[in-house]
Amino acid sequence: MPRVPFHYVDLRTFCYATEDEKRVEDALRAFLPEEFEVERTVSTGHHGDRIVVLSARVENATDVRHVLARLSDLPDFEGLLDELDDRVTENCELFMRLDKQAAFKGDVRRGGGLTLRAKVEAYPAKKETAVESAREALEQASELDSDD
Repeated sequence: MPRVPFHYVDLRTFCYATEDEKRVEDALRAFLPEEFEVERTVSTGHHGDRIVVLSARVENATDVRHVLARLSDLPDFEGLLDELDDRVTENCELFMRLDKQAAFKGDVRRGGGLTLRAKVEAYPAKKETAVESAREALEQASELDSDD
């Protein structure tokens, strides 16, 4: 198994009062290994509406590989690789948004509703190094089966 140059991957989504919490959690779980723990926090919106924040932090290398392999299922995966310089911050973090509705159906698409933030392991800890580490890891992940 190749090395995974990510310290962790955070996934987060909001469940609004008009949404079914189980379905929203299923959308988040589309990117997670089976039986992975999802944290649930209840919050209140600006107008007093209930908002449930569902999140998961993936730290284990095998589990991170699973998330990366799911990302490689993006129809525009090559486009993601081309955009890495814009998606990796000076703090060596990879950010992207994923389509919550598509994820509920088991599809991987870019869009809104799910946020992915991954801390890229880079030595030295510079954006350029992080971009190359992320590119290499994502290219390797595209060769993995997300069901492994």
